[in-house]
Amino acid sequence: MEAGLSAADPSIEGPLKGHHHDTYVVAPPGSRTRVKLREPRKGLLWFDRRCFASEEELLRTLHGRVTRIPEIIEIDRGMLLQGFIEGRTLGHGVLPSKALSTRHRAQLGCLFAELTSFDIRDIDAQRLCDGADRPPDGDSCGFLNRLLHFTEQRVYREHGAPYRSLFDDLGVREGALDGLARRAESLTARSFSLVHGDLHRRNFIVDAAGDLWTIDWELAMIGDPLYDLATHLHLMRYSAKEAVRIGRLWQRSVEERRPECVKGWDTDLEVLLAYKRAQSVYTDVIRAALALRGPDGEPNLRQLPRLSWRIRAALGAAHRTLGLTREPAVHEVAAACVRWLRTAPPAAAPSRSA
Repeated sequence: MEAGLSAADPSIEGPLKGHHHDTYVVAPPGSRTRVKLREPRKGLLWFDRRCFASEEELLRTLHGRVTRIPEIIEIDRGMLLQGFIEGRTLGHGVLPSKALSTRHRAQLGCLFAELTSFDIRDIDAQRLCDGADRPPDGDSCGFLNRLLHFTEQRVYREHGAPYRSLFDDLGVREGALDGLARRAESLTARSFSLVHGDLHRRNFIVDAAGDLWTIDWELAMIGDPLYDLATHLHLMRYSAKEAVRIGRLWQRSVEERRPECVKGWDTDLEVLLAYKRAQSVYTDVIRAALALRGPDGEPNLRQLPRLSWRIRAALGAAHRTLGLTREPAVHEVAAACVRWLRTAPPAAAPSRSA
């Protein structure tokens, strides 16, 4: 949090909790627009690759290209802050599987189209990713393989090292992603675009006029535009009928702007969805293990039933992709977690990583 600010100050709203940050909302002197100040959460783990050095720099580049995104406000010494979008999240008070309204569906289609409408070479924002994580334009196979590499190397081998026995007990072992890497070889070449990378209900804000704004661009990258559709469908938990409708919306919206971005989408979508389901297993197992250790290092078994169901659901969705011989029952997942708690070192936790 910025020096000199206090969450006890009545002019400051927050902290608003997120996976990666605690966010505080303040009104700078002389400004009518409230802005966001963010503080990385302690013990932060990143389960997705980051591409851009500054979300604010990226958003400034996108203004005039993508509608209804946070305003960027420059204050003293070139510091960039995001304007706070007043409203409620799309998921506030609704069932996770609820379909979008006609209005919001149309605005989502507009977002899909805008993300593919400009030349990626015009994105004037510093990038973090090295050369290996920048496959040439259209190399959809290379794009997915780099995501698989990150999940296997950074998430499973590095972040997941203290939980290796738990992964093994659940049937998720070394090389579980090899089959998906082979499937990636069949992907169609699609022209690359900007990808938001995290289009779920809490990253859409509905303002007072009922319009849909898109926030939290920190996982944005340049790559296969179909990845945004796969991520959105995976995270939104639509009904099967609504998922088909949103898929067709993406196809129509993008095809009108750049037909080369939708080549082979109907056959390749399942491969990218399979990756998202597999990725969720690694994420959910590690997060569950962390939650099962209380702040004092002692087991937090009150969370065990809820977390066991969550892991079971993730394993059930991805068991074929990961090569599991069978789907474990909830009580088997719970037993595996308890065994891990009994044998793991008390301070087991992966190192912080950005």
